[in-house]
Amino acid sequence: MSAYFYLSDIQSSMIRVLLVLGVAIILPLVFNKHNRWHRSAIFAVAGVLALRYLWWRASETIAPMGLTWDCLASWSLLGLEVLSIVSSLSSFVILSRVRHRGEEATAQADWWAASPPRVAILIATYNEELEILERTIIGAKALKHPNKEVLILDDGRRDWLRDYCEAQGVRYITRADNAGSKAGNMNNALRVLAQDTVPPDYIAVLDADFVPHRGFISRTLALFKDPKIGLVQTPQHFFNADPVQHNLGLSRSYPDEQRFFFDHLQPARDAWGIAFCCGTSSVMRWQAVQDVGGFPTESITEDFMMTLVLRDGGWDTAYLDEPLTEGLAPEGLKEYVTQRSRWCLGMMQIARSRVGPFARNNLRLRDRWSVIDAVLYWISTFPFRLAALTYPLLYWFFNITVVNAEVADVIGYFGVYYMWILLAMNAVARGMVIPVLNDVSQILGAIPISRAAIVGLIQPHGHPFKVTAKGGDRSRIIVQWELLRPYLILLVLTIGGLLIGIYSDDFAFNDAGQGKSVVLFWTLYNVFVLTFTLITFVELPRKERHIADKPEQTSLTVDGMPLPVVVTSLTQDTLRYEGLRHPLGTVGTIKLQEVGDVNATVIARTNLGARLRLQATPAQREAMLLRFYADGELPGVARASAVALVKDLARRMSFNP
Repeated sequence: MSAYFYLSDIQSSMIRVLLVLGVAIILPLVFNKHNRWHRSAIFAVAGVLALRYLWWRASETIAPMGLTWDCLASWSLLGLEVLSIVSSLSSFVILSRVRHRGEEATAQADWWAASPPRVAILIATYNEELEILERTIIGAKALKHPNKEVLILDDGRRDWLRDYCEAQGVRYITRADNAGSKAGNMNNALRVLAQDTVPPDYIAVLDADFVPHRGFISRTLALFKDPKIGLVQTPQHFFNADPVQHNLGLSRSYPDEQRFFFDHLQPARDAWGIAFCCGTSSVMRWQAVQDVGGFPTESITEDFMMTLVLRDGGWDTAYLDEPLTEGLAPEGLKEYVTQRSRWCLGMMQIARSRVGPFARNNLRLRDRWSVIDAVLYWISTFPFRLAALTYPLLYWFFNITVVNAEVADVIGYFGVYYMWILLAMNAVARGMVIPVLNDVSQILGAIPISRAAIVGLIQPHGHPFKVTAKGGDRSRIIVQWELLRPYLILLVLTIGGLLIGIYSDDFAFNDAGQGKSVVLFWTLYNVFVLTFTLITFVELPRKERHIADKPEQTSLTVDGMPLPVVVTSLTQDTLRYEGLRHPLGTVGTIKLQEVGDVNATVIARTNLGARLRLQATPAQREAMLLRFYADGELPGVARASAVALVKDLARRMSFNP
């Protein structure tokens, strides 16, 4: 009889999960992600299920209070879960609204037409190569705004860059020291601009590796018709794959790690009036920046803090969710982890600053909530990821009961909650939330980020600004052993625990109900996650910085005779075409859209054509840069493709990327 009821409990729980799956099938037919009530309803259910799960965890799965290891492990894991769920509940509230300002920008376009405002475009640089800087400078010069000035702010004090700026006709500014890091660099530029006969009306901020599309200035200025707007932020898009995409071979089937934030979370924050500055790809009103005394230097993430300083001064911020710039994502895992650790540390500094949520200032309640939400994300997400990997080991190796739960209850409470979260997130951001892969992207930097969160809260000051390195040699396989080692140890221990769980029927585990089965499944999941994480730490070569794969019908002229060919691959220096197979060393010219006739030499023959080495003139090179970056289509992958994702993962797991 007991077995009958046990199976019935399992079946009952599975029915609830199936009901959620049924809703997932029907929901796209009736759900409108732009409707506030639809979004509110789906996230309200998510909140209820989260609290339901938390109540069950706290009331039925925790070890009894006492001076035992069971109690310490069980309650500490629950504490991390509580923190994580509080962070999730805050996110649910934020995501219940959304605002898209595209129509507003179109309606208010050219409101300044009688007198185009002066815009100073600030490009701060420290150690970037010319290959990176030239495309940003060329793109900034090509912006469709008649009254602009490009300023290069060089904290590297490089003579070659000064000479290049002079040749390009852009303004070069440097200083004697690097006090205040990036914020100090831009403040120095503000002081220089303030001495001009006519200071700018607006300043645009671009990172050294971000190229603006031609409409970047005109589209963002449209929102400044509202005199209360002090800052307009736009999303960041990337023309290269980030380390997760690249090292797992998913650059064509899985979106970059920041797509959810820029495409969905920022528009939702904007609906609440709490969208924040992300540094590059933003435009600010000169008067607003002057009113607040320039860029704050108390935090190494001066962009988020600038948002709060502006809000404290009575200025509003806005977010225009249009792809108006594209840049270089961190190419290496060390740079990827360094960047996110810096963001985390900077957020902790802000929380302890004059514009923190508990400081005396003029911030609105929602602004304080915005800071708390960001802090919760950093201090809960990454420590919890580490806990989820390590706590099952306490059971297998030390006989410590972490979760005392029946399988049916885990399915009925956690399973239903988890499935609904996947449903809700993919309803508003389809193809963005992928189990395992989302875990991997957070686990990669979990150790240094968790350290930065703790250190930043305890000791917020005295930390150096670490620049995210760009460029460099990416032509060979690199295994990041330093980052990989702790996860390799965890995988070995996890597999050992799994083997103990499978073959240890006589092992004297604590009486934890069906806890062994629960931890067994948990451990198996961790094996998959850790395996993918370790693969990600093997950095694959990056042979091309930018490739245009859209076929282009054109002509190749050899010995004065134009012949039709189809361009199948194009970079700044090489071109692959299908057509006649010319001999090696053949010299001719090939006609490229928006570039013209480019001299080229055959350097390799292919099955269907040949590969050319391009000898572009300086003017043609600039035209090609604009074609790739300033005039190009939306780069990257907007959302995951399930079929392509599975194929790419299978190919990568077979070590054939």
